[in-house]
Amino acid sequence: MSATPDTSSAASAHDARSPGPPRPAGAVLQDRLAGWVSDLSTLHELTERMVRTDRLDAALDELLRAGAALVGARRGLVALEPDDGLGPDTTVGLGLGRSDLGHIETVPRGELPHGALLDTAALPGGPGEIVRPDLFAEDDLDPRHREVATRLGYAASYALPLHSEAAGRLGAAVWLYDEPAEPDARRRHLAALYTRFATEHLARLLDGERTRSSLATVYEELLPSRLPRCDGVRLAARHRTGQRGGSDWYDALTLPDDALGLAVGSVTGSGPGAVAAMGRLRACLRAYAVMEGEDPVAVLSDLELLLRLTEPARSATVLFAYCEPAARRITLAGAGHCPPLLVGERRTQFVETSVSAPLGMLACWEAPSVEFGTAAGETVLLYTDGLLHRTGQPVDLAFARLHAAAAAVPRALRHDPGAIADHVLDTVLPDGLDATDGAEDVALLAARFE
Repeated sequence: MSATPDTSSAASAHDARSPGPPRPAGAVLQDRLAGWVSDLSTLHELTERMVRTDRLDAALDELLRAGAALVGARRGLVALEPDDGLGPDTTVGLGLGRSDLGHIETVPRGELPHGALLDTAALPGGPGEIVRPDLFAEDDLDPRHREVATRLGYAASYALPLHSEAAGRLGAAVWLYDEPAEPDARRRHLAALYTRFATEHLARLLDGERTRSSLATVYEELLPSRLPRCDGVRLAARHRTGQRGGSDWYDALTLPDDALGLAVGSVTGSGPGAVAAMGRLRACLRAYAVMEGEDPVAVLSDLELLLRLTEPARSATVLFAYCEPAARRITLAGAGHCPPLLVGERRTQFVETSVSAPLGMLACWEAPSVEFGTAAGETVLLYTDGLLHRTGQPVDLAFARLHAAAAAVPRALRHDPGAIADHVLDTVLPDGLDATDGAEDVALLAARFE
């Protein structure tokens, strides 16, 4: 993080001048103009840095750092508490650890400056700021607040509400001083301008965060709540939704004659429409699998017809496998999807599948099925192409990375499909499956045959 310009340099230089003869009016005006230009440049730099943040947590951190520089403080915290009650409610600290924030939360809410702002900022005539230049000089300082301030080593505070006409109340920020102090009028004016701008940016990020959270919730509800239990096969699944909303999916269902159906797929597009299309596609595949699952080509042909009738502007990749656990035999068909990966003691290889177009790309889809057998203790990995895209590498290198990760699964983990899936994901993805900035969805289904 680049150093923040010292907004007090001009004032400090002026105060340090020794008394002298009166200066010409033009020189005084020139000094004022220079100070205004310096302040505008500082605000411009800080607001530019705020605009570059694209996540709510990063924006809150930037707000604290920039505000601390403007008011001359070293530590602080921001309490996010939108007054619409939709959350998220969180507290973020600058120079304060989790335990420090925990100590502060033990102080009665109304005795804390940000607590008072949170309770009154939305009311007519509510305070625009709270300045407490010397806490220990206050006769009515709450005993618990005195104890916490002594323990954490702060003696003064300056607080501003995060409130605007358009966004309403989002929260409050407070900066803490190690010694008795308070920002001068110019610093307070700059901090108020900056905080007003930052609040509008936080409101936009908050809306985006809520939208992504809602999409992720819907996405989770459209996927299996639990995997079926089937004699001879152990199942595990892993998935994450990307920033733009989930359209990758997986499924596993028991079929007549003690068979098992496994599927993974991806719908083009993102956002609510893609999530809804994914849900419809998965639900229909389950119905087709029950009716004619022993013929995966027929299942995908029916699915392709449905897609063309209900989602003519979309295409989808799908892989459906009809498994016979007792015989350890799998029959599968794929529509433009990545080939499964077979992982065992003696071999780690991609299953050879026929080249086929995604559903919805051709006037009539059809491709031959592939049948193969598995040995006891081997695991079949079905995955979506988001796993490959998240590596950031060309497709051929991503496939090689995936193969190497599967081949390197420790022997002690090979009995557990969940452990195999976790090892593969942790090895293949450079930032891990939980990376908050992952643009691509990831779905992985592992089936270990006993």
